[in-house]
Amino acid sequence: MGLLLVADNEKEELNLGNGQVGLRNIGNTCFLNAVVQCLSHTCGLRDYCLLKSYKREKFSKDDAKLMEAFSQVLSGLWDEGDTVVNPRQFYNVFKEAVPYFSGYSQQDAQEFLRFLLDKLHTEINRTPYIKRTGKEPELKFSEEAAAMWKKHLERDDSMIVDLFSGQLRSSLHCSVCSHYSNTFDVFCDLSLPIPKRSSVGEVTLKECLDLFSQEERLDKDNSPMCERCNRRTECTKRLSIQRFPQVIVIHLNRFTTSRWSISKSTVYVSFPLTNLDLGPYGPVDCGSVLYDLYAICNHAGTVNMGHYTACCSDENGWCFYNDSSVTPLRENQLQTNQAYVLFYQRSNNNATVRK
Repeated sequence: MGLLLVADNEKEELNLGNGQVGLRNIGNTCFLNAVVQCLSHTCGLRDYCLLKSYKREKFSKDDAKLMEAFSQVLSGLWDEGDTVVNPRQFYNVFKEAVPYFSGYSQQDAQEFLRFLLDKLHTEINRTPYIKRTGKEPELKFSEEAAAMWKKHLERDDSMIVDLFSGQLRSSLHCSVCSHYSNTFDVFCDLSLPIPKRSSVGEVTLKECLDLFSQEERLDKDNSPMCERCNRRTECTKRLSIQRFPQVIVIHLNRFTTSRWSISKSTVYVSFPLTNLDLGPYGPVDCGSVLYDLYAICNHAGTVNMGHYTACCSDENGWCFYNDSSVTPLRENQLQTNQAYVLFYQRSNNNATVRK
């Protein structure tokens, strides 16, 4: 099929296939294959890569080797003639940038995703780093959040930021003087805890979000200094989403590390396919903030003997991506206890949510 994409006010037509192309496993690279398939179905990123829009960014590096190699893989996945793509060149370039992923041991897909997005962002960053000096003025809460986001964009601004970056608010409430203090951090994914159940083996994504955002009590030893009391006091802490990204990546934290071992939770987490409303976890009165699911990265097996696959949707429906194999999938087959990373796309836009 022919797909019309627009780049910098110039219309460029790309004859794309249906995207239902597999990736060859080149030695325990199922983690890479699953994540790349999910990113390949992130339409904004796919179009940006296939149109090579990164070459027109003002401060992008001339030798954007990783972005070039990544775009080459995506070109193969959306080519009309290909049936299987070999990601070896891309993986070799990635390992040069992140030597931690060298070798053939099993890697974590969510960790790979974080490193990949960070390295791609570095290569296509639109802004040079500007060192800031001087003391920041005191601002109201909403102004402080906006100022922190503006400061972030002054040194980190790319298509990766446009699509994946949001802002978290951490609010501390002092139990002695009732003072509220806020800190704001940029995130590219939300890592959610899974509630522990002794009798019921099923939870909902909403319960994971509620646990993530619930108020936490901190004793004196674990609390930061109160800005007003000027000493450590008992306080409460609550996390919320201050700024919502266009694509929200939700990591279900199935792996727990103890002093001696790593264990995996196989709890079934049910999640909505459409109209996931994250508004209740955002600023007061932000209204509904709706997202639709378009990709899932699954992990089957144990900590030491696991395998990653992906489920991705397009205009033709859902498909199951298992390395080089691609098969159609029904919606009622998506919900399993193997879901590990969920990819949601914004389906509504409130002016107050992202400026």
